[in-house]
Amino acid sequence: MRSDLKTSIRLALCLTACAPYLSVHASTTPEATEFDELSRVTVTATKQATEVVDVPAAVTVIEREQMDREVVQDIRDLVRYEPGVSVTSGYGRFGIGDFRIRGLEANRVLIETDGIAVSDDFSIGSFASNNRNFVDPMMLKSVEIVRGPGSSLYGSDALGGVVSFVTRDPQDLVDAGESSHVGARIGYSSDDDSAHAAASWAQLGQRWSGLLMLNHREGSELENQGDVDSVGSTRTQANPADTESNNLLAKLLFAPSADMRWRLALDANESSTLTDVLSSETTSATLRVREMDGDDHQTRARLSLGQEVDALDSLFADSLHWQVYRQDSETTQLTREDRVGISGGNEVNPTLREREFNFDQRVTGGEFTASKSLQTGGWTHRLTWGVEATRTEVHQKRDGRATNLSTGAVSSTILPDVFPVRDFPISTTSEVAAYLQDEIVSANGQWRLVPAIRFDHYDLDPTVDPIYAQDNPGIEPSGITRDRVSPKLGLVWQWTDALSLFGGYSAGFRSPPYNDVNLGFTNFQFGYTAIPNPDLKPETSDGFELGLRWQDTNVYASLSTYLNRYDEFIESLIAVDVDPQTGLLIFQSRNVAEAEIKGVELKGGLSLATFNPNWDAWELRFAAASSRGDDLTADQPLSSVDPATATLGLMYRADHWGAELVGRFAERKDRLPPMATTTGDADAFVAPGYGVVDLLFDTRLGEHASLNFGVFNLLDKKYWEWSATPNVVATSAVLDRYTAPGRYVSAQLDLHW
Repeated sequence: MRSDLKTSIRLALCLTACAPYLSVHASTTPEATEFDELSRVTVTATKQATEVVDVPAAVTVIEREQMDREVVQDIRDLVRYEPGVSVTSGYGRFGIGDFRIRGLEANRVLIETDGIAVSDDFSIGSFASNNRNFVDPMMLKSVEIVRGPGSSLYGSDALGGVVSFVTRDPQDLVDAGESSHVGARIGYSSDDDSAHAAASWAQLGQRWSGLLMLNHREGSELENQGDVDSVGSTRTQANPADTESNNLLAKLLFAPSADMRWRLALDANESSTLTDVLSSETTSATLRVREMDGDDHQTRARLSLGQEVDALDSLFADSLHWQVYRQDSETTQLTREDRVGISGGNEVNPTLREREFNFDQRVTGGEFTASKSLQTGGWTHRLTWGVEATRTEVHQKRDGRATNLSTGAVSSTILPDVFPVRDFPISTTSEVAAYLQDEIVSANGQWRLVPAIRFDHYDLDPTVDPIYAQDNPGIEPSGITRDRVSPKLGLVWQWTDALSLFGGYSAGFRSPPYNDVNLGFTNFQFGYTAIPNPDLKPETSDGFELGLRWQDTNVYASLSTYLNRYDEFIESLIAVDVDPQTGLLIFQSRNVAEAEIKGVELKGGLSLATFNPNWDAWELRFAAASSRGDDLTADQPLSSVDPATATLGLMYRADHWGAELVGRFAERKDRLPPMATTTGDADAFVAPGYGVVDLLFDTRLGEHASLNFGVFNLLDKKYWEWSATPNVVATSAVLDRYTAPGRYVSAQLDLHW
């Protein structure tokens, strides 16, 4: 079935790609270039609709049209041309990882969908990894990225920034002047041989409106440029995999008046990956792994109910928004390993090892936000205040068994574990917060001052069950309670009609996570134990930013420089002591690290009409980011900071079609700490610099169809993206494993009525 779907979609897209040359609708009349990057509206940056040019921080708004033009198929594609932002990934079975903003990643970056945070990132060992890749870009209206500490509005986990996904509403699908929409979309990408088919429906009414979107996607492993198709540790080609995902978005809106809307939303997705982990089928003097397979499955479902009121005659608010929600997410990963011992050149004790990893998270919560405008003298105030409350329940477990294939004997012991185990107890966290922000604008609009403050209360309550108690005898997990106040102060000065300066200070923090507070296990055979740490302090940051923006008819540009100082970083499971009674080596999570990351980012566009009015259909766009990160405690560079990157694109826009040639460039990653190995420190692999070229093309095929097409890495260059390169020694013989895909094509056809 999968091959039939992909073959059909490839054929349809190939036939459609010829249509622009035949269609009578394809005009060559140029369109005037419009520069709206800095005029795009962000809600995430200030909790209220505000143009980017008026925000005292670096903000990116990626709209639906841009996602289509750049043929975005996943979150890696989403930030392909964004300075200072990347998406991590790895070789093997777990694929796409998490967003990295200015050197911070995983749970230090807040990711939310329609104001609701997605599940936590958690991984342990080689067979368990829960990521946060829970979104299908097709369901999105826009994506907003706020760089730098965001705790003054978003609390814990916004230490490095915020990525906010905004899903589509019925009015986003229905054409102007129409009341209904029916649509279909098919797409294909050759980098992972993936195809997707989607259907959408929307209806607008005087009071009731609705939307339903469905998308099915299936594919294979992400290709690299390795050429060793062997079995075992020398393999450099990607491991074979089959992937499949299904996504659903449903909304029902009720507007009893022009100023009030009720919104009921259901957002759900599931994904599965079957991986033949050929690279792990290794042979040594004493052991041979004959087969290893991974079966990974993730689900997420969110149900929310909310209300928006635009016009209130109230002392405390002119407008308000609230929502209550519940979100369930679950990761289940199964690993099947067929192995045999080697003794005297003979195979002995054939064993089937089966492991299971579960990570379940349920979030129940609500939020309320209100806005009030006031006049004091010649200044206008827009007060934004709100409260939030969430309750999160987390269950994590690893299970497994080993079956002797000769005798049939079954054991629950796979060293160093005696299954089942919980790496931390069942945990419930409760968070309550209140915040206040004031946007103060001078009478002439030249000055905008934005102070904000937020109070967060965090409570962790662990529960000991028989599984945790058996695996951690005598260990009593710790509950913690923490309070935190996070201030912010921003300033925008509109120097001229085109030029503005912005800057400010913002504080960030991250509450001690449940897994670090109570991550624990005891292994008598290997002589160690991990114990809780109830004294963990929150990770904190102080962020400073200064920048300028320019926007007029033919040019826009944004330049910012920043300095972020981080304190009390939590390092997991540090060896701290030896128990005098048991002789066990004690591990514990501790606050130890201080870090500093600083850098500069540039983004802009230029119409060539600046030089010749006849060139107004041509546009040059550019972006660049460079940063430096240091672990001040260890006096070493931070490996998580991406090397300097840049993009340069030349775009042509006609009446019904457009094309762009884009170059992506990266500097050599040469500031790396030494790598700890079993034989001592070693030099880490230094990813070389690169430059690759992409070609984008889009066209309207009449009134009801459009085609977006891209050829990526056009010159088939071999290169490494640092965000996809794990810690690997420079002398590794399998560096080609971590290469990016060679030349590939991606296309999607959209039909709508």
